[in-house]
Amino acid sequence: MSLVMPVPLSVLDLATVADGASHSEALADTIALARTADELGYQRFWVAEHHGMPGVASSAPPVLIGGIAAATERIRVGSGGVMLPNHSSLVVAEQFGTLVALYGDRIDLGLGRAPGTDPVTTAAVRRGNVREAVDDFPDQVIELLAYFGVIPPLESGQGSRVRAIPGAGDVPQMWLLGSSDFSARLAGMMGLPFAFAHHFAGGRTTPVAFQVYRDSFTPSVVMQEPHAMIAVATIVGDSHADARRLMLPSALSMARLRSGRPGKAPSLAEAEAHQWSEAELAYLDDRIATQAIGDLDHVQSSIDALVDQTGADEVLVVPQGPELSVRQSTLAALSTVGAAVTAPARV
Repeated sequence: MSLVMPVPLSVLDLATVADGASHSEALADTIALARTADELGYQRFWVAEHHGMPGVASSAPPVLIGGIAAATERIRVGSGGVMLPNHSSLVVAEQFGTLVALYGDRIDLGLGRAPGTDPVTTAAVRRGNVREAVDDFPDQVIELLAYFGVIPPLESGQGSRVRAIPGAGDVPQMWLLGSSDFSARLAGMMGLPFAFAHHFAGGRTTPVAFQVYRDSFTPSVVMQEPHAMIAVATIVGDSHADARRLMLPSALSMARLRSGRPGKAPSLAEAEAHQWSEAELAYLDDRIATQAIGDLDHVQSSIDALVDQTGADEVLVVPQGPELSVRQSTLAALSTVGAAVTAPARV
């Protein structure tokens, strides 16, 4: 059977910290995975902002992006994403402007609205300002566009007098990220590319968000046509049973996080020996049913189905697995499907 993916493939990695491993080892694994993706011809490699999670080492995306960009040659590197309400728009513009100045047109800036952590840590990150002002996020995005010089300087407020150096003229490729129709609608109205977090949202929300994005899209100085990407958790195993087994540590780690018991990622042996509750097994089965987990044929058909349902222009695979070699194996297996990873994206 000849397998050909319908759209370009990219990678999202969370810098997973395995039980017994150090932060240094987790970050080294992320850079090694990025090198693999670069060598295999993937389109992008993104890392996400999370705080206070023992099993995730990507708390500082701009720093990690710099390390990844320095260790790779061709692949685009970026954030999936920077949680903008945690930061000053000016500082984000300077950080990513610096990355563009260093590495040229290889830098993506994906922006999210959630804090990326629990309420207590959010208060620490935001110095006590934990209010969820929905209107602030669009204003922050507009400030960023002005700091980068994509739109004229703002007529009032800080953006009318302050300049981002580096930043002005050093423009990353900007994306809005989300797991709801709010972010989809905002991305459409602002004429920006949109990436949907199906890897943790999923369900019936997914096709709705893509339709909302396209229906609300307004051409902008950034893009004339809508462009959307879907993120999907992925494991390619030798068989369905093998992939399910390899998924056990990731599912157990997420189940513990959702129940308020975050920790480092368990080993495969620990996950296999765990006494799974009915709720945990239900979560595992849902992950397998809604994501791209199985042998190569099944993963191919799962990704095809998501692209058909959503009209996504790119797919952001989120490789799962108990160790680096498993995640690398998934990327290698998907790279054999042909045109997918080398096909240029329209953005």
